[in-house]
Amino acid sequence: MDIALMSMSLSQGKVQQQASLSVMKMAIGNAEQQGEAVQELISSANVKTLQQAAQPPHLGGSIDLKL
Repeated sequence: MDIALMSMSLSQGKVQQQASLSVMKMAIGNAEQQGEAVQELISSANVKTLQQAAQPPHLGGSIDLKL
């Protein structure tokens, strides 16, 4: 096998690997930012108020029991 060809192939493979790692790092950074934003929203929101807002106001106001 030609040494120059092998060297070029190895170099191209290395460049492709570096590009893949760079894209992966960017994706991880974006995911971390989104996760932090979601955590901030959850921690700042009142969960009970959100649950009540998601349900119609007439639900859960009374309970019918038969013994």
